[in-house]
Amino acid sequence: MFSLHIDTARTWRGGQNQVLLTVLGLRAAGHRTMLVAHPNGELRRRAAEGLDLLPLAPDHELDLKAGWKLSRALSRLTPDIVHAHDPHGVAMASVALSMLTSTPAPPLVVSRRVDFRLKRNSFSRWKYRQVNLFIASSDAIRELLIQDGVSADQVVTVHEGIDVDRMAGTGAANVHEAFWLPHGAPVIGNVAALVAHKGQRHLIDAMPLVIREVPDARLVILGEGELRPQLEHQVKHLHLEKHVVLPGFRADVLSLIKGVDLFVMSSETEGLGTSLLDAMAAGKACVGTRVGGIPEVIDDGSTGLLVPPHDPPALATAIVRLLKDTALRARMAEAGLARVKALFGVERMVEGTLAAYAHLSHARSAHE
Repeated sequence: MFSLHIDTARTWRGGQNQVLLTVLGLRAAGHRTMLVAHPNGELRRRAAEGLDLLPLAPDHELDLKAGWKLSRALSRLTPDIVHAHDPHGVAMASVALSMLTSTPAPPLVVSRRVDFRLKRNSFSRWKYRQVNLFIASSDAIRELLIQDGVSADQVVTVHEGIDVDRMAGTGAANVHEAFWLPHGAPVIGNVAALVAHKGQRHLIDAMPLVIREVPDARLVILGEGELRPQLEHQVKHLHLEKHVVLPGFRADVLSLIKGVDLFVMSSETEGLGTSLLDAMAAGKACVGTRVGGIPEVIDDGSTGLLVPPHDPPALATAIVRLLKDTALRARMAEAGLARVKALFGVERMVEGTLAAYAHLSHARSAHE
């Protein structure tokens, strides 16, 4: 099967990593793939070796020129599946498929990795009507799509996956040396873009409560984004400069996750949370909020602890409990590693994607 994958983002976040893992995984399974990516994007740079690449991205959501260029490529390549991985990619694919005249249009598959509602403007409604099948990265996202009017038989859940073997082969960084932290201080890690729905402000608000019980505790928030100034101001306002560091984006994030003592995801909304999967694969107990797909990752009380969103005291209580109970933290870390190996490996994600393609093919054949 020949699938053409589209992701138009310029930056590198969890979604782009999932695209790369999917494309490489499908190819490793013997299927032809091609990637359409932003000409100046991080995804294109990381996928530059060994993949068929088409550097193309729209300048805005309704970019007819980009859609026309993609339609020319589709006419030439004739893929069996067009798989869009981000909203602008869906728009460009929908426009391109509507322009095809010389060849039958291939079906459009769309990955949905965020637990946001579908936009209700006229163009958004039109582009999503062109979608033949949605692949939701969690059951929570699947339910949201159905609530937004998508037919239940047009949505399948395929949990995101990670390369567990790669994490196993990654060495642990010395986080204390990297960020000038006191030797032996327990380190809490968070990896996410610095944007509102990731909820880092609640995690920072929890830190004074944590420090009362564990005075040496340190929090490292890895990521970059629009909220950096506000978060830095919050740290200063709470006099947490010695306890909270925001090093920004780091290419060695997997090694750094391996070097922390506890991983926390404080999101207000979350599709699934691949950073949680990375942390579990690194053998870390996790604290997460009870939103979106996070409860599908963390088995509360077994692989980590779940707390309500927007609740710094609850976050602090869970963090302190795990920092103080070394044996519990170790048991949860071991259980988390077993869970991610069993349910969230990249091979399982690729198998689920291929099953979704087959589901679509059978459904289309039944209607012909």
